[in-house]
Amino acid sequence: MWNGPIILLGRNDFQRIKGPMSKRHFALAALAFLAAPTLAFAGATNFTLVNGTDAALSAISIKRTGTSDWKPLSASASAGAANNVNFSDPDCAFDLKASVAGGGTALWSGVNLCGTSRLTLRRRPSGETWVDYD
Repeated sequence: MWNGPIILLGRNDFQRIKGPMSKRHFALAALAFLAAPTLAFAGATNFTLVNGTDAALSAISIKRTGTSDWKPLSASASAGAANNVNFSDPDCAFDLKASVAGGGTALWSGVNLCGTSRLTLRRRPSGETWVDYD
């Protein structure tokens, strides 16, 4: 959602801009302003997923935060392994989960995949999880 300022211009505002170069510059600036939100919110794209836990992970899956539709992301990743993930989604916030060797499931909530090229999943023996963004 766009949280920037909203600028409303009337017909008289355009008439105050003098000369053809000024009007041209104003038009280019307006186009750049309108295009900026699109570029800033391009969504999630391909990234490298690193298993930074001390255990092998299997059945790695992903869902948009706030939904319940889990999709497989990767079959498995041994401890320390890095896997390239082909991914594209207009959203940024995701949850990841994986089965942990030795039993149990790990969940990483609210992972920001926008502008991220490398993501390291971390997990303490207590079960606490976090993500490092490289």
